[in-house]
Parts: sequence; structure tokens; C-alpha cells
Amino acid sequence: MPLSWLHGEIKTPPFSSATRLEAGFLLRRLQRGEKLRLPHSRPMPSVGVRCHERRINDAGNTWRIMYRIDEDAIVILEVFAKKTGKTPKKIIDICKQRLRHYDSE
Repeated sequence: MPLSWLHGEIKTPPFSSATRLEAGFLLRRLQRGEKLRLPHSRPMPSVGVRCHERRINDAGNTWRIMYRIDEDAIVILEVFAKKTGKTPKKIIDICKQRLRHYDSE
């Protein structure tokens, strides 16, 4: 199953090399149809159906990858450094907007 990137990158820097490899490994598991659960990923119904937030701890940062699992692709909505326990409303709104645009094409 392909990855469809709507926004964000996983590159070094800002990700460390080890974190970039971990992110790639876990995205590959999603592509193979594996369901990731806590502590690696959690559902994000506030963004949409089949949407999740993937957690990646790095030296000094906690990264998140927002994604949706479609039948034909893993749709990457956003990659961001998370500073608090709650996902910022701005990020949720941006992801919803990207999904509306993606679904309308």
C-alpha cells in the first residue's frame, strides 16, 4: 500500500537518523496492513474516521505523524513536534482541511 504525503517530511535533520529509521519502519508496518496501537499510535476521531496520531520520541523532541488509513493508501496529513499532552486545535483543523481537499479530488 503506498504512502500519500499531503504535508510534512521525515528527514535528518530535524529528525535524528535513528528516529527517521524508526518512523520509516513503523510506516512500512502500516503499509503491510498491520494495525498499530498504543504506545505507538492512537486513534484521532477528532480529525476523522480512520485517523491516527503516531508518536515518535527523539532526543529533545516528541514527534507526531498524523495519518489516515484508506483502503488504497496511508495518507500522511502532518508531521510536527508536539510540545504538550494535547494535540493543538490548529493542527487538527489543518488536518481536517487537508482531508477535505484530498477527498474532493
